[in-house]
Amino acid sequence: MSETTDPKIDAYIESRADFAKPMLTHFRSVVHATCPEATEAMKWSFPHFVYKDKNLASMAAFKAHASFGFWYSEDETPERQKQGGMGHLGRIASMDDMPSDAELKAMIVKAAALIDAGGKPAWMERKKAREPIPVAPELAAAIAADPAAAKVWAGFSPSHVRDYAEWIADAKRPETRNKRIVEAVGWIAEGKGRHWKYQR
Repeated sequence: MSETTDPKIDAYIESRADFAKPMLTHFRSVVHATCPEATEAMKWSFPHFVYKDKNLASMAAFKAHASFGFWYSEDETPERQKQGGMGHLGRIASMDDMPSDAELKAMIVKAAALIDAGGKPAWMERKKAREPIPVAPELAAAIAADPAAAKVWAGFSPSHVRDYAEWIADAKRPETRNKRIVEAVGWIAEGKGRHWKYQR
C-alpha cells in the first residue's frame, strides 16, 4: 500500500458489484498515473482523490452504473448530461462506456491545473449562474400539510430548496412525481437534504 492510497478505497471497490470493479480500479489507476501527488479519501461515503488539499476527482458505483467526476472541470458534454448520473461522464455501465485513457488524462491534467491556478470548483461557478427553480405547487402543498416538514423547510438553505425543486421538476411521469413528493416530505420532516444518502 503506497502513501497515496487508502485501504478504505480498496474495501469500497471490493464491496461493489462485479461489473463496476474494473472501471473503478482503472479510473483509480489513471488518476494516480497522471497525478502522482493525488491522495485518497472517503468523503460522503464514496472515494475521492485529493490534490493539494482540494477535491480533484471522485468515483462511485451503484446498482447498474458507475459515475466519475471532476470538481474543477467543465468537461461534461450534452450527450453525457442526457444520460444522467452523478459526475461528468454520465452513466458508465461497462468498460466500453469509459472515455479513452487520453481523454481521462486530459481531464485530470485540466482539473489539477485549475487547482494550481487557485480556481474555484466548477459547481460553485455553475451555482452562481443558475436561475431559481420554482417549487412545484404540489410539493409546496404537501410540505405545508406536514407541520414537521414545514418547519424544517422554512429554515432550509436556498441550495437545499433548489435540490428538492429540481428533483420534483425532473420527474417525467406523474406517478414518479407523486412518489418523489411523498419521499421528499418524509426526508424534509427529518431535517434531511435531498442528497442525505451521500453524506457522512
